[in-house]
Amino acid sequence: MNSRVKLALALGASLLAGAATYAILRSSGPADRAVSTTQAEQPGPVGSPSGAAPVARLADKLPVFTLADAQNRPRTLQDWPDKALIVNFWATWCAPCRREIPLLKRLQSEHGAEGFQVIGIAIDFRDQVLAYAKEMQIDYPILIGEQDGLDAAAAFGVDAIGFPFTIFADRQGRIVVAHLGELTAAQADVILGAVQRLDTGADTMEQARTVIETGLAALR
Repeated sequence: MNSRVKLALALGASLLAGAATYAILRSSGPADRAVSTTQAEQPGPVGSPSGAAPVARLADKLPVFTLADAQNRPRTLQDWPDKALIVNFWATWCAPCRREIPLLKRLQSEHGAEGFQVIGIAIDFRDQVLAYAKEMQIDYPILIGEQDGLDAAAAFGVDAIGFPFTIFADRQGRIVVAHLGELTAAQADVILGAVQRLDTGADTMEQARTVIETGLAALR
């Protein structure tokens, strides 16, 4: 079975499981609060109790993997040193993912000078990603993968693949929070503000996560 068929089956399974908008992540220990969701009452995938789904341990640091960018050059997340990364996993067929793109472009434009860098990771067929990226005039780096894209998501500790989800990391490459579901501007402001304070040394990691948890809860 070739990689395109495997990816089609994997993505089809995600859709059937109702995972087009949500993945399930969990960290152990002090990082328990490192996961946020857009809609806490979203049902879990088919076959799991309501609100439940398979869990995995969210990685502490940005994992090392290689994916091709839009110019077909091999890239890793470590190619952007001393940047606070906003790593967005998406697919062209995912409606919430498409809705997020204008916001992600704005985040890059408004916060790039502050040391933030948006990286889009499209788990999709390359030709479709390139066509959509051109249509939407995506101006931040895009990495593209099929099975290797799914493997990259798994390297973050994602046990149930669903889109969109966004990883926020500080300048040291430490994962601060994984946001599940469509990101809003208000949520992004809360998270980026906390990451910025973490990068300046004003807050510890635990303090930053508490700020994010409290801030996101206030938006619900």
